[in-house]
Amino acid sequence: MTYTPTQGTRPGAPGPRAVGVRRRAWAENAHRIRTATTTEPGRLRLIGAALSVLVVAFGAVTAWQITDRATAADHVVHHSAPLSADAAEIYRSLADADATITGGFLVGGAQPRDVTDRYQQDIATAARLITQAAASSEGSGEAAAQIASLNRQLADYTDKVATARADNRLGYPLGGAYLRYSDTEMQSGMLPAANRLYLIETERLNRDYADAKALPWAAWVLGALALVALVWAQRRHYRRTHRVFNQGMLAASGACAVVLLWVVAGHTLARGQLSDSYTHGAKSMQVLNTARIGVLQARGDENLTLVARGSGGQYEANFEDEMRKLAGQDPQGVGGQLAQALALADNEAGRAPVNAAIDSMRIWRARHTAARASDNGGDYTTAVAEVIGGENSSHQVVTDTTEVCFDKVDTSLGQAIAREQTEFRQAADNGRGSLSLLPAGAALLAVLAAAGAALGIARRLSEYR
Repeated sequence: MTYTPTQGTRPGAPGPRAVGVRRRAWAENAHRIRTATTTEPGRLRLIGAALSVLVVAFGAVTAWQITDRATAADHVVHHSAPLSADAAEIYRSLADADATITGGFLVGGAQPRDVTDRYQQDIATAARLITQAAASSEGSGEAAAQIASLNRQLADYTDKVATARADNRLGYPLGGAYLRYSDTEMQSGMLPAANRLYLIETERLNRDYADAKALPWAAWVLGALALVALVWAQRRHYRRTHRVFNQGMLAASGACAVVLLWVVAGHTLARGQLSDSYTHGAKSMQVLNTARIGVLQARGDENLTLVARGSGGQYEANFEDEMRKLAGQDPQGVGGQLAQALALADNEAGRAPVNAAIDSMRIWRARHTAARASDNGGDYTTAVAEVIGGENSSHQVVTDTTEVCFDKVDTSLGQAIAREQTEFRQAADNGRGSLSLLPAGAALLAVLAAAGAALGIARRLSEYR
């Protein structure tokens, strides 16, 4: 019987072959890994690769997380804290300008030179800081909106004040009306915008503090895992060879332990110093700035009560409300924001200016009561003299005025703020410095640890050749 090849098959060619199904790439790799783990050299290679990856991951995550926290700490010192302080100074300058110009109106006629100079300096300071804030508040649309509002309203406010001063010099009653218009614009427009800007920048400062103090959990967990894995690998090595030390893995374990301890100790130290800078620096400054702003508002309301000549009941109510917020209900006691500032001061040098402000506040409240009694009794001349100085209705020069007390309170609070600013900067700089070398050091030691683990495994592998 003769074999006849199938059509299309060349005579003498081999018959058809069964073609197997090709394995997928991942299945092939999995098979190779399973095959490798059946031998000790294969297992050692896998252990070495896993240790290297784990140690490098530990170093990379540590460098990333600590860099983020160091950047946030740097922002606290050089960005958000200065912006918050500048925003508070914008508010203070505007409030002081308003209080100064209303006090000048009580003199009548041409205002004294020192009043004009102080008003112009306040306006110039506010304009300069608003310009700086506009250049430094990138990325914050809400802050930019408040800055634009302040820029727009500042020009209108100064125009109204200029008109009021011109009318006042000429003896026109309309000058007082323009002054009240300008004060209304300040109280209902500019100061709320400045306050919102201050709150925005203070919130940014608080966020930077939170970011800087956030615990680097991922770095700590990876560090602990890497150290446990290295100890396990060395124990495994000892059980199979009865050799106590593998120099490469011992060096890797030491490097990982150093990095982990450095991260824990360094961040704990930085966190403590940043917390101290907040409690005895930033938080104290926030309370003191709020108190100083309240003092300026109270002074402006006190002056406007007299400028209104019998129709200033609302200004007097505002004054009393501010005083309660500042120093508490009892005129001779210690309460309100000044009591908070006193509690936050951590040494006698910090408490001294706050105590001086409290003493001057008590005298201010007593003299204000006397001035109101004179005004309510129909002795307007004496009331004005008791507020800003000059001759009373008996032609006696009054020097113990509420203006003197206001200046002492404002000066004392300014001194307290300056001291807290110094303490804040020192503590925050120390906290930032505790993190400065950590990212680079952690990355370098992690690379050395990975190299040590690889060399330790390589030495064991060399025994199988």
